[in-house]
Amino acid sequence: MNILDYTATELSEKIKQGEIKVTEAVEAVFERIGIKEEELHCYITLEKDKALARAEQVQRKIDSGELTGPLAGVPFAIKDNLCTEGTLTTCASKILENFVPTYSAEAVRLLEQAGVVILGKTNMDEFAMGSTTETSYYGVTKNPHNTAHVPGGSSGGSAAAVAAGECFAALGSDTGGSIRQPASYCGVVGMKPTYGTVSRYGLIAYGSSLDQIGPLTKDVRDCATILETIASHDSKDSTSMEREGTDFTSALVEDVKGMRIGIPRDYFGEGIDGEVKDKVLNAAKRLEAMGAVVEEFDLSLVEYAIPTYYTIAAAEASSNLERFDGIKYGYRVPGVEDLHPMYKRTRSEGFGPEVKRRIMLGSFVLSSGYYDAYYLKALKVKALIKKAFDEAFARYDCILGPVAPTTAPELGKSLADPIKMYLGDIYTIAVNLAGLPGISIPCGTDSKGLPIGLQLIGDCFQEKKLIQAAYTYEQGGM
Repeated sequence: MNILDYTATELSEKIKQGEIKVTEAVEAVFERIGIKEEELHCYITLEKDKALARAEQVQRKIDSGELTGPLAGVPFAIKDNLCTEGTLTTCASKILENFVPTYSAEAVRLLEQAGVVILGKTNMDEFAMGSTTETSYYGVTKNPHNTAHVPGGSSGGSAAAVAAGECFAALGSDTGGSIRQPASYCGVVGMKPTYGTVSRYGLIAYGSSLDQIGPLTKDVRDCATILETIASHDSKDSTSMEREGTDFTSALVEDVKGMRIGIPRDYFGEGIDGEVKDKVLNAAKRLEAMGAVVEEFDLSLVEYAIPTYYTIAAAEASSNLERFDGIKYGYRVPGVEDLHPMYKRTRSEGFGPEVKRRIMLGSFVLSSGYYDAYYLKALKVKALIKKAFDEAFARYDCILGPVAPTTAPELGKSLADPIKMYLGDIYTIAVNLAGLPGISIPCGTDSKGLPIGLQLIGDCFQEKKLIQAAYTYEQGGM
């Protein structure tokens, strides 16, 4: 069996048994990167020498019995909005083209503590603003299943790298679907945990009340294992929660008998592609055949999710991105000494069009004349959306639906129409607004061979139910 065919946990087991060396695994990945990367462009920064040195260090710790965990020795990729000590972290933006953090994000630190080997930083939409990985200053990433199509976004580089065998697993971030949607488009597993489960310390913020870090993996077991590793309370993040029951791998049980699954009728109306609808509903039938109780219901307020999300996310982005002014770190326009012209020119040259669009929208909805009309109203609708989910979870263990209304669009198609790109997030953003967990798992392909993702949504802190349902579906085959 080729090394690259193993899942992350399988590889770690083989390494601990002495059948594979950590350096062999790292070299196998870099060999694949050498073949695929020029075409796919999954990474912004690669650290081969550093990864090989780290591989030798990890191997010694495994051999001495110091590292025994299920991820020891696994080559990993990290989305480029997560700080990594001593490694360039750009957020795919010109404005951070020279930013090398002096510390690592908490999620990255926990992975390194578990013995993973970081290969490099993956491409993404600039400051995580986009759904296609086409807004990156460093060029577009392509879908490994068909290079004429996008990999999704904003964690498109991470999803494409996992799908192409350019890493064994990756970290992404999800503000409105940015883990689940690229996972769906690239045919891998992606999970957004309950808000506050994974520390956001070291994640360069887009929408602070919405952002959450999560894994992109080859299968559900890897997903649960990584989530178990990075879930922790962190005093450095005021939104981090102290929670029990983060032994997510205990939910890897093949059983959905009696599990109540709700399917929102609102998710299967106008706008959804026929092939996506059929594959997702077939997945529901498979779960029903395995013993789940599946029924349709009305989940209200879906139509208000997109305007609510983009109002809140843009408002938070305009506040968070204020720090990038050319003074402390990142790009500074040369030859301008006066402060305000320097701010203006640095931001004009440093930020791309989509980031500027969202900063302007956010500044507008927060301005004194429009705060009540837009931002405050969006916060009220956000509370109503959470209430609608609460009512649904009083009846169901999880909610089943598509991740996106279509399979991966062609490169250049959705970027030409930002509104169309925003509408592509219709099934994912409400999960972030309500702080809920959600998982995307592959459930087939369309007639062009492009992957289709099935989304399972759970109540707060109910990741285990999602993992159990996803694992059961995955083990039952497609």
